Amino acid sequence: MKNKNSTGFSLKDQLFNREKVEYLAGLFRASDHRFDVSGFVAKTMSQLSQLELKERITHIATVLEVHLDSDFRIAAEQIVAALPPPLDPNRTDNDFGEFIIAPLGQFVVRNGLEEKNLRLSLKTLKAITMRFSMEDAIRAFINAHPTKTLKELERWSTDSNYHVRRLVSEGTRPLLPWSGRLSIDRSEPMRLLDALHADPTRYVTRSVANHLNDISKQDAQLVLETLSRWQQEGRQAEEELQWMINHSLRTLIKRGHSETMQFLGFATSPKIQVTDFLLQPGRVQAGEAFEFSLTIQAKRDETLVVDYVIDFVKAGGKRSPKVHKLKQLRLERGESATIRKKHLLRADATTYRLYPGIHTVTIQINGQPFGQQSFELLPTS
Repeated sequence: MKNKNSTGFSLKDQLFNREKVEYLAGLFRASDHRFDVSGFVAKTMSQLSQLELKERITHIATVLEVHLDSDFRIAAEQIVAALPPPLDPNRTDNDFGEFIIAPLGQFVVRNGLEEKNLRLSLKTLKAITMRFSMEDAIRAFINAHPTKTLKELERWSTDSNYHVRRLVSEGTRPLLPWSGRLSIDRSEPMRLLDALHADPTRYVTRSVANHLNDISKQDAQLVLETLSRWQQEGRQAEEELQWMINHSLRTLIKRGHSETMQFLGFATSPKIQVTDFLLQPGRVQAGEAFEFSLTIQAKRDETLVVDYVIDFVKAGGKRSPKVHKLKQLRLERGESATIRKKHLLRADATTYRLYPGIHTVTIQINGQPFGQQSFELLPTS
């Protein structure tokens, strides 16, 4: 996993470095004075700089195997004893914890995956996830022991700790970033989401919405049916459920999926007129911005979701469209609205690379195209 851009920032070095390794060693030393801090740090640091992010997690786990007891039952006790205090229970969102705790989960996967250790392994992951999400580690147990692990996750869905509840959704996501795929069918965790969708914590409901967004890329009908059922049940606050609906359907909205548009109350063939769609300048370089404007007039009362699609030139002359959110608005019959947007073409983006050539910008309203302009991205000098 590469994670270094032209500015020199390195995510892997920020998350896994000598200071973090010494912190982890200090946790074990605080709970057991016999833990070899200097040996652990030296062995870990001897290879760390050569490794990518996920490789560093595995490497630290393998070094721990030398410094913890060879009996997994005892090693699990050593891990739990060394854990820092749980994350702040009063902070209910975006509290992911310290990445340096991740190798503990990898240790459990590497040494506790046999069925005889399943109960202890899951208990250990539950304790760790209150300090750092074990969403990646739990997937190995779902694949190896799906029935028993899902049964335990069902119990966790009502746990008093929201980090544990979030793990139930996040760990069963079909397309969890940075993680391998699950062997279970995407519909199997739906009963877990049925319980979690009414959770009072945004950290949990965001995960549920992201989970549904994953599913929507392969089974839009299942997602729409699930959201419709949740609306009818009325177990989640109306405002929160509406937020979850919009977040769950964001990919389908960008794709202009007709049933999704109808579900959200958007006409799939809006009666509108788009005029004065202008884009400038016609030639830009990476690091610069282009601007565009357009006017929309409604011929009847309309609720509109307006996006713009940049058809990026890729390596070898291929093209890749990327949808960008622009605006949602309500227009009465005969009413007009002018929209302006400035888009920076980042030269230092970490998620994509810019290539010179003719790029097109298409206005997309309620999933339908309404006009197109182009600009030329010049080669870097």
